Amino acid sequence: MNWKLYGVLLCLIASRFTFCNKNSGLTTAKQVTTADVPSGASDGVTFINSGASAIFNLYAPGKNTVAVTGEFNNWTATTMTQSTDGNRWWVQIDNLDPAKEYAYQYLVDDTLKVADPYTHKVLDPDNDGAVPGGAYPNLKAYPTGTAAKGIVSVMQANPAAYTWQVGSFTRPDPKNLVVYELLVRDFVATHSYTTLTDTLNYLASLGVNAIELLPVNEFEGNDSWGYNTNFMFALDKYYGTPNAYKAFIDACHARGIAVIQDIVLEDQFGSSPMVRMYATASGSPSSKNPWFNETNRHPYAVGYQLNHESAATVYYSQNVMKYWMQEYHIDGYRFDQSKGFTQTNSGSNDATWSAYDASRVAIWTKYIRYMQSLDASFYIILEHFAADQEEKALAGLGAIMWNNLNTNASQATMSYNDAGGSWDLKRMFYDSHGFTTPYNLMTYIESHDEERLQYKNEHYGNYSGAYNIRDLATGLARQQLIAAFEFAAPGPKMLWQFGELGYDVTIDYNGRTGSKPIYWNYRQDANRLALYNTYAKLINLKKKNPVFTTTNYSYKLDGAVKTISLTGSDGTRVMVAGNFDVVAQTAAIAFPASGAWYDNLSGGMLSVTATPYSITLAPGEYHIYSNTLLKQ
Repeated sequence: MNWKLYGVLLCLIASRFTFCNKNSGLTTAKQVTTADVPSGASDGVTFINSGASAIFNLYAPGKNTVAVTGEFNNWTATTMTQSTDGNRWWVQIDNLDPAKEYAYQYLVDDTLKVADPYTHKVLDPDNDGAVPGGAYPNLKAYPTGTAAKGIVSVMQANPAAYTWQVGSFTRPDPKNLVVYELLVRDFVATHSYTTLTDTLNYLASLGVNAIELLPVNEFEGNDSWGYNTNFMFALDKYYGTPNAYKAFIDACHARGIAVIQDIVLEDQFGSSPMVRMYATASGSPSSKNPWFNETNRHPYAVGYQLNHESAATVYYSQNVMKYWMQEYHIDGYRFDQSKGFTQTNSGSNDATWSAYDASRVAIWTKYIRYMQSLDASFYIILEHFAADQEEKALAGLGAIMWNNLNTNASQATMSYNDAGGSWDLKRMFYDSHGFTTPYNLMTYIESHDEERLQYKNEHYGNYSGAYNIRDLATGLARQQLIAAFEFAAPGPKMLWQFGELGYDVTIDYNGRTGSKPIYWNYRQDANRLALYNTYAKLINLKKKNPVFTTTNYSYKLDGAVKTISLTGSDGTRVMVAGNFDVVAQTAAIAFPASGAWYDNLSGGMLSVTATPYSITLAPGEYHIYSNTLLKQ
């Protein structure tokens, strides 16, 4: 008899119930028990019996065997039960200490060890050594010398509880939203939530009413922007503990500041267990992966792209969204590369990727409606940059669309224009996008992903005679000029960290995503402090005066002298005028009425004898006039 063939036949006969070792001649078999996951057991770990027992639940369709191994069983493999539909694997582990942290992994098909995709904490043998004790005190040691391999999960039934101090928080109205985007690593030297909390007086004095953090869930390595994600339910330890993050959010809410979390659900990177469980020999997703595409579908993909038409991906993504909303009381998400949520393959063609995509609108409609069902006032901000028709459709659902005006703003501050009108600022207004309300377009002139305007002023700014934008004081004054127009236009706004102080270190310093120097001493410079004070005044004017939320406006933003005219429902009228040239300009300003107009920045008054009214503005000169004094 051909014994090898006989062994293969035995495997085929028993394949419904056993796993056969492909590397042996006469195969061995493991009995697989089949039963449904106990009612109430969630994905990942569910504690029962007051924390003395835990049910492990892993979604892993198509696998032959799955076992759990960890500190609770001395890193031996405890075989898990397969659900009757074949998609899930589960097991109950007893005799646990509810106060103890346990490290664990899953052993898949007797060969692959992975951490739990739903874990709230991981231990990383390659990167935890760089996590300072000041940011994360008493971090559990990696289980060196055991059967653990690579990143491991951590579970604990009764971790130290956090008591929320702010029970009910009323979020700022989107029409008054001023968001401060920051990267913890490059904002405070300790890169910790504790120190970040100590800076809130600075931010509150500036007047911002929302803080947007670059991704804080676990990502590969430590020194990163955070977009190389791998564990979406775990808080990255480099910035601190879960309770420290909750205390930061709580402190923000106590000051009336919302917290928005940058989140990446477009892709994941190779250390993700969801990638590794169904990977090719090269580490990329295989055709059997229930979450990921084998190949990316758009020109700017970096990691491995999630398939948001897969039921498994939708289920997973919604669980991620719900978790941070409810566990950490956050107020909104900024979705990175939301345009990538599509199965339409645009290859390397950016125009094709950006064109209206009905399937992508359908995907986002589902997600937007889901988040709104959990929390109707939750901010949903999309970095989309697609056709206006598509962005208008998503804005109509309640999403806030990111509006990148960096190129036009930098051209204006440097005082350069071209035949294409590169310094035209009209795209800061929602009507130029085809939107019907101003409250779903979030304009910014700087972000984490754009070159700093003051750096460009100092290196490339225009000049004429003694007026030179490359001089520090002049360049910073140009930053005041552009900010006056940005904050005057109706709709939510965003600024990037230290833009209010004229941060002038290039984005490419130490590599684009590398650490940047932190210059809190900028506040000792009179010109930089003047910029900060101007930002604070502009932000407070925006928040305290309803005229800046009006839909009754006009603008002329394509010439050297730019103007914005606003009329509020209460009769308040505002005229913003500024000269973006490097020489003086005389212009006829179309004030809506003659009479006395108050200068809300200088404290002076202008008597308009006729309209339009001729004004000569020095280079860089600007004013915010109103027919009644504005609240400050």
